[in-house]
Amino acid sequence: MSSAPESELLPVALARAGDSDAWHRLLRRYQLPLFTFVQELVRHEATSFDLVQATFVRAVRHIGTLRDDVRFGSWLFGIAHQLCVQHWRRSGREQPLGDLLDATPDDNVPDPRDLVLRAEQGEALLALVDALPPPQRAVLVLHVLEEFSLEEISGITGAPLGTVKSRLHHAKRALRERLQLNPPDALAT
Repeated sequence: MSSAPESELLPVALARAGDSDAWHRLLRRYQLPLFTFVQELVRHEATSFDLVQATFVRAVRHIGTLRDDVRFGSWLFGIAHQLCVQHWRRSGREQPLGDLLDATPDDNVPDPRDLVLRAEQGEALLALVDALPPPQRAVLVLHVLEEFSLEEISGITGAPLGTVKSRLHHAKRALRERLQLNPPDALAT
């Protein structure tokens, strides 16, 4: 028995018809991934919450423009990406690094020193990602963290597929170069 893809199970048609329960299901499904994506781009918690809320407000207003219900997730991330770009333009500069992800100790790890070292390395890696230009950072986050295909990222960002590939290539190269200059063990010190 084959199961339907998750996108087919989403109540997009019901949401388009104004069903508030359908919108609540969509909100629950996409709220955390959208927040994670936006937080990775703007690095400011309150701003991230505001941008995610604005994304859903725009989605409700413009659901009629969505041509393919199966692409709802990509369409929603596209709205969030546009709002992040507008935020960057309004601010005239990138937001400060802001709050880095807090490391939560895992009870299965016997040595707390390992946890501290991993958390410091993770924070250092996030700082390297933060140093990327926003277009490269957006493509990297969408591809690596959110696991969108390059074609989907092209649709989300509005950039041609070749540009998306180029941005991803340059982002990976820049991270690789920076990691070679500062190996993970050196990053945490």
